[in-house]
Amino acid sequence: MDQIPLALAWRKSSKSAQQDNCVEVAALPGGGRAIRDSKDPNGPILRFASSDWQSFVRSTKSGGFDNLGC
Repeated sequence: MDQIPLALAWRKSSKSAQQDNCVEVAALPGGGRAIRDSKDPNGPILRFASSDWQSFVRSTKSGGFDNLGC
């Protein structure tokens, strides 16, 4: 798998306000996304291909994760 670029434009949801318990997302070349824990910006990064990210967003918007019992 390709290396993740060092200089990414990380952002977190506007719904998170100033809370620290958030994930941050950054666009990758080719349309994929990188995800990290905002409390540990130097920690692990998850990487998603464009098609996987689009599927996740569609499922989230349609309520696909609403009944996970969390």
